[in-house]
Formats: sequence, C-alpha cells, structure tokens
Amino acid sequence: MVGIKMEKNKFDYIIKTENNLWEVVIGLEVHAQVISESKLFSGSPTKFGAKPNTQVSLVDSAFPGMLPVINEYCIKQAIKTGLGLSAKINLLSIFDRKNYFYADLPAGYQISQYKNPIVGEGIVTLDMPYGTKKIGIERLHLEQDAGKSIHDLSPENTFVDLNRSGVALMEIVSKPDLRSPQEVNAYVKKLRTIMRYLGTCDGNMQEGSLRADVNVSVRKIGDKNFGTRCEIKNVNSIKFMELAIESEARRQVELLESGKTLEQETRLFDTKKNETRSMRSKEEAHDYRYFPDPDLLPLKIEQKFIDEIKKNLPELPDEKKERFIKKFKLTPYEANVLVSEIDISNYFEEVIKNADIKLAKNWIMVELFAVLNKKNINIKNSPVSSKDLSSLINTISSGEISGKIAKSVFEIMVETGKDPGKIIKEKGLKQQSDPKEIEKLIIKVLQNNSEKVSEYKSGKEKLYGFFIGEIMKASSGKANPKLVNDILKIKLKK
Repeated sequence: MVGIKMEKNKFDYIIKTENNLWEVVIGLEVHAQVISESKLFSGSPTKFGAKPNTQVSLVDSAFPGMLPVINEYCIKQAIKTGLGLSAKINLLSIFDRKNYFYADLPAGYQISQYKNPIVGEGIVTLDMPYGTKKIGIERLHLEQDAGKSIHDLSPENTFVDLNRSGVALMEIVSKPDLRSPQEVNAYVKKLRTIMRYLGTCDGNMQEGSLRADVNVSVRKIGDKNFGTRCEIKNVNSIKFMELAIESEARRQVELLESGKTLEQETRLFDTKKNETRSMRSKEEAHDYRYFPDPDLLPLKIEQKFIDEIKKNLPELPDEKKERFIKKFKLTPYEANVLVSEIDISNYFEEVIKNADIKLAKNWIMVELFAVLNKKNINIKNSPVSSKDLSSLINTISSGEISGKIAKSVFEIMVETGKDPGKIIKEKGLKQQSDPKEIEKLIIKVLQNNSEKVSEYKSGKEKLYGFFIGEIMKASSGKANPKLVNDILKIKLKK
C-alpha cells in the first residue's frame, strides 16, 4: 500500500512506499476572469447570473463578418496583475487563434496568446510553516472564455449558453515549483488575494471566476529529472485541487512501483469517487494549430503606459504585512491572517483608528472570525460593523465593562445589530468601578469565608482564585477585575 507522510524539512510532502520515497511535482494553469464590465473583444456585459444568452453580441456568437475590437481596460487589468506578480510586462504581444471544435465555441477557435504573451516571468511568495518559498510564474496571457454546455436540463439534448463567450480571462501559468497540496492551497489563496487587492479578479470560484488546470508528476527524491506529467482539467475549488493531487500522485506512484509505464494524458477529477479518470491521451490531444489572429494587430504597449499603471498600484499583501508588523507590532502569523483578504485588512484598520490594537486583533481573529465561520459569511457582510466593534473595545479599555461581559454584549450585537452602548445601558451591564463599593464587597466575602482566609494566610495560596470567584459572583460579574485584584491583595495582607 502507498502511504502519505508529512515531513517539515526539505521535502514537506512525500509518498512513502516499502522501497522508495517519492516527491510530487506540481504546476498550475490558473484561469482568472478579469473584472471588467464588458468582454475582451466586444461591448457585451459580463454580469454573473444573467438569463442564458442575454449577454451575447454578434462578435461573441461569431456572426460572419464581425470583427473583434480589443478592450483597453482588460489590457490594463492584465498589466496591473503582472506588476502585482513582480513580472516582466512585454511591450509587444500577439493574439493567436487556438483552433478546436466544441458546441459552445461558435467561432471554432479561441482568441488567446501563445508564444508572445502580455506578461512574462514573475514570482509569488508563500509563507509556509517551514519558511518562505518563492513560486515562479512562467507567463500570464489574455484569452477569451468559451460558452457553457449544459447537459442536465434534458436527457436527450445539450443546451448552450453563450453568456460567458468572449469574457476576458487571464491564464497564469506557474513553473513546476509546487511540491504538495498544501503549497497549492497557499499558492492559489495568495494569487487570489493579490488579484483581489488589485481589483483585477474577484476570485469567486463558486461563480467560475477562478479555476485551474493542475499538472502533476512524481519522481524519486533526489532525482533531478521531471517525471511524466498528467494534466487534471478545470478544477474549480482549492479543496478539490488538493484531493485531485493526492489521488493522482498515488495513482502514478502505484503504476510506477508495479513496473508499468506512465502515459502523458489529460484527466478529469471525479469529486464523488475522489479519483482522477482519463479524458484523452497525448495521441488524442488537440493540435490547436496556433497562428496569429489576422483580425488583430500585434499589441504594442508604451513604457509610460506601464509606468502610469505602476504608479497607481494599491498597497499589496506582502507590503501591508510588513507595515503591520513594524507599525502595529503584530507577529508574522497575525499579520498574515489580517492581510489574507483586503476586506479583513480594511476592517482591522478601521477598528484600530479609535481602539486598542492588541484588543482589536484578538477580538477580530478570535470572536469575530468564529461568528463569520459559523454563519459562513465573509467580513464584508459582518453583522458587527468596524465602528461598533471599536466602540465595544473602548468600553473594555475604559473599564466600563469587563472582557467577560463584553463577550455577552458581543453576542447580542451579532444577533440584533445594536451598538454596544445601547445594549450595556438596556441590560444594566456597566462595570462596577467604584473602589469604595468594591472594598465593601470584598470585606463581606472575606467575613463570610473567615476559615478560608485563615487557610490562605497559613500557606494555601491557591485559595486566592476562590476569593476572586466569590467576589465576581457577588457582583454578578460586574466588578472591575483589576480593582478587585488590587484591593483583595491589600485586604489579605492585613
């Protein structure tokens, strides 16, 4: 049997058999839909969820004689993404025709880029448990999406929706630098985060805005040559990418260990059976017969056009992480979490405009995230606004309520949407911070537990927690914990 073992050293993920250790080599071709109100070569809208075939122009449907016209905004979006990946922007790129025949590809070819893409080599930096790892980007090219074939509306017919036909895609091709499902997870998330910060792709995989072809091969550890790779087409979730890689890597190792030859082929991932299955072999693969599109001139970009885009780039995740560490004294882990999504970092910065940074990070990362996970919503749709969370944190800092009471207030905020001040007033939750009143409370508790006081003074210091508990109980949890501690210590010394 083939077993999988995680190792946090040079090889963080290996497949171990009786006689060999195998390394997995992975490369990704990520297809990211460009955020643009119109398509790559036509003025048709790109809104998600529209009725079938309501967002199709004569160009998208390949009506004879219709000519494509490049969307300048999509060019800007591709350049912006390339700059975000620290990649080379090519001043000359060419659009090609990629020829194949599907029912949902009305022209019989897809306008794409082949040998001369708009963006060249770049880098994505991952923060893994075993350190920083750089993943090379081979290229980024622009292409138009195909339509969608729908097979489950009729047992006899296939329906075609051309709403996606002509939508602008960025295909981001990595180098074969990934070595585990975990690195793939981190890579796709980082890529998605960068594009969301840039505003070039929303990364909504459930809407088809981000999907990937996953190239997998295996080799014995120490071998410098790459093994035979198989491509798993159109995987549309990070979880499925991880499962597909594990399944395919095991399949390849089992074949090689049994003395069989591994053939290069294209495969699909069956999510129900949790296994990959053959789609077509190398011999059956398409000969796309790429050639420059005669309707589109070579794309020439001036350096000043690129410089202008670069000048207006937003702060990117890695830059923001460094700023959070230096300015707010966050740990690398905390900074990573808080910059993982642009909406999270914006929320955090809104909260700390008027609230304690340490309390803010803890409340967001622990209490708020727990609520968001439970409700399965993102921070943009948080039931507690950044302003209200800031106000709640300030009631703790000022001593108006304790941290324990604040959790009860927070629960009410989540359910009702009310601001904390109103809840505290309505429920009578304001913390008792009058030293004289707290002193009276402590004296009463100590008098009612005189035997325990004697035991404490004779050396049973663990009883200190008992006194704290009794005092807080007597105050219904409203006594200021700091004042309770300060006054209790003085009383017990007498």
